Amino acid sequence: MSETRHYGPGPDEGAENWACIASLIETCKLCGVEPQAYLTDVLTRLVNLWPASRLDELMPWAWIAERANGLAA
Repeated sequence: MSETRHYGPGPDEGAENWACIASLIETCKLCGVEPQAYLTDVLTRLVNLWPASRLDELMPWAWIAERANGLAA
């Protein structure tokens, strides 16, 4: 009888997480956002305790609009 060990999430959870990340990357591309710059900035903001009530501001379409407004000002 073999022993089964589980380390971390199962294959279904990992696939679901990957699907979310892949969808976010493709959304960035559709919005004209460079995915690496976006993810770097957003993850930095989240680590620095970005308020949950303002998560909608971190969506790619809002993020690029904020960047455009910042460059225009």
